[in-house]
Amino acid sequence: MQKEFLPPQLDLMRNAIDMDLIPYSDRGSRVMIFRDADNRFLIRLAERLARIDPGIEAYLKRPPFIDQLAIIDKNEAQLPYVLTWNPYGVRLETIAGDFYLLIDSSDRLVIGIPDGVQAGVRLRCNTGYYRETFQNGSQIPVRELSWRVKGSIFSQKSWQEDDSQWMEVLLLKGTDSAIALTIGEEHDNEDIPILSAATLLEDNQRRWQDWFARVPAVDSRFARPYTYACWNMANNLIRPKGNVLFEAMMPSKVKYVGLWLWDCAMHAVAFRHIDPELARKQIRAMLVWQLEDGMLPDAIFDDGIVSEIDFPIHAKVTKPPILAWAAWKIHEVAPDLEFIREIYPQLVRENHWWFNENDDDRDGIVQYSHPYSSGLDDNPLWDYGMPVESPDLNTYLCLQMNALAKMAEELGLDDEAKDWQQRSIILVDRMIEHLWDEKAGVFQFLHDHKTVPVLTPFNLFPLWTGILPDRICKRLVEHLRDPKEFWGNYCLPTV
Repeated sequence: MQKEFLPPQLDLMRNAIDMDLIPYSDRGSRVMIFRDADNRFLIRLAERLARIDPGIEAYLKRPPFIDQLAIIDKNEAQLPYVLTWNPYGVRLETIAGDFYLLIDSSDRLVIGIPDGVQAGVRLRCNTGYYRETFQNGSQIPVRELSWRVKGSIFSQKSWQEDDSQWMEVLLLKGTDSAIALTIGEEHDNEDIPILSAATLLEDNQRRWQDWFARVPAVDSRFARPYTYACWNMANNLIRPKGNVLFEAMMPSKVKYVGLWLWDCAMHAVAFRHIDPELARKQIRAMLVWQLEDGMLPDAIFDDGIVSEIDFPIHAKVTKPPILAWAAWKIHEVAPDLEFIREIYPQLVRENHWWFNENDDDRDGIVQYSHPYSSGLDDNPLWDYGMPVESPDLNTYLCLQMNALAKMAEELGLDDEAKDWQQRSIILVDRMIEHLWDEKAGVFQFLHDHKTVPVLTPFNLFPLWTGILPDRICKRLVEHLRDPKEFWGNYCLPTV
């Protein structure tokens, strides 16, 4: 295989991750490949399978679908290797030559074998945990492993041990030989030809190079972490499947599998600088599942939608209303009036839902009815009971209505634009009336109209509105810059 040429960003990413902890995956893929303590490999899938394991964190305890995957020589002995990781693939340097682990566009793991070498793989498939479902009188495995080869087979074996199925395949010496593994429900990619490792490596490398070519420049002092972050953004994207109707970014393929409402908003704000259309898809991925009353779900999974939860209390659950703010951020960088026209009615409905369904005492201050709707899952602000009237939520709504005002103006809806702007100003006035604590110099959280005695950065959030009186701004900034409160070695602490 020809020597790899790495442009600057890809060069920075070489061996940037430890595959013992962070898997090799790729844009769009749900396949994750880790290395184990014995220098073999294991494969997990970025999916919940909630219909089988309904527990909210059950997928984190699921064993890998494939483990003990080893590269073997003609004598069926495991080959030692030196590993080099890159975003576009993994190279394994052995005495027999360079092997490659690559993910193709149909989500197959393609194992490239050096030319003129008789070699193959051995692996264990943990089929037992992937329970069987009954359909039309037959048992259907939830996930299946299939494999195909590019080249000629010298030998193949399979054998059963407990709930596991072992497989071993050796290929004859050849050119561009490869073994492709597929894990799935239906093997609809079996007719797709297997590319040679050299071609797939080149395609993957070119795709990543194109991605980084669109990334805005940054000061060289921050090049390495910045490049890593931009890689992570693309690497955590998944293709549409089930309820995920658009290419969208998971917070983590390993431990945070799914799409969350305000995560998607933040992802969109970041993607706008690289691929505005991809940024718009993050917004659409959540809006497409808007409920009839205007509420937006908290999370979207391949096989589930979370809009209600019973822990630590039973209530509807969503995330803070920042989708309109994020959408306008995209529009500022890459104007698209048709996109604004498409999403404006849904964002209006969501805004109405917050005021109509989350203000029990009808005082014009909106409340969190479930702690997880705040995005602050583990915070002492909720220890005194729910619902809680909060300055951060009402700040988000001010920002949202400002964004809606700009959208309405862009759409020629001048009266609506003025109304949104006025409502935003009124909400700031209500926060001052109901939540401002002159003695403490912060905006308080209230439960049953009593102060929640916890100080967090969220008590300062109304600063973000930009329209507070100077005297209030000054008091809030004093707290912000107090080293005994928030201005420590690391800003800003959560509590």
